[in-house]
Amino acid sequence: MTNKILYTIAFCLLLSVSLKAQQVKLISVSQLESRMKQGKDTTYVVNFWATWCKPCVKELPEFEKFKASVKGRPVKVILISTDLKSKLESGVQPFVKTHQLTGEIYLLNEAPNSYTEKISPDWSGALPGTLIVKNGKKRFHEAAYTYDELATAVKQVD
Repeated sequence: MTNKILYTIAFCLLLSVSLKAQQVKLISVSQLESRMKQGKDTTYVVNFWATWCKPCVKELPEFEKFKASVKGRPVKVILISTDLKSKLESGVQPFVKTHQLTGEIYLLNEAPNSYTEKISPDWSGALPGTLIVKNGKKRFHEAAYTYDELATAVKQVD
């Protein structure tokens, strides 16, 4: 009887962990812009990445570390995958779970190569790319960031 109770508790714990797995949602550029207008005093750090992009994958832990360092401050880190929409369930969602990414994570719901100009005229489309926005001031960076470089870039926009 005791083993049965322990197995039931273990099963419930495993089930609750899997139910809390990060869900990746679809977002368009206009929805992203609306999202950033919600917090007038917030600095938004929006990283564009893809599961197949090696510099992107290498850089993602730097964003996780940065997000933890600004917890409680008016800074919001948003990760946006540029993978194809068809890869949401089979590629992006498992990637996010495996790499333990947290926070706001989206898949860009736009046709490939149709959004770069909307995000920044400085963006050629190369990945990774990061947009930092505060009070209408924007800065776009088309390359990978280290934690220190990201922290400095955010301070420069403030």
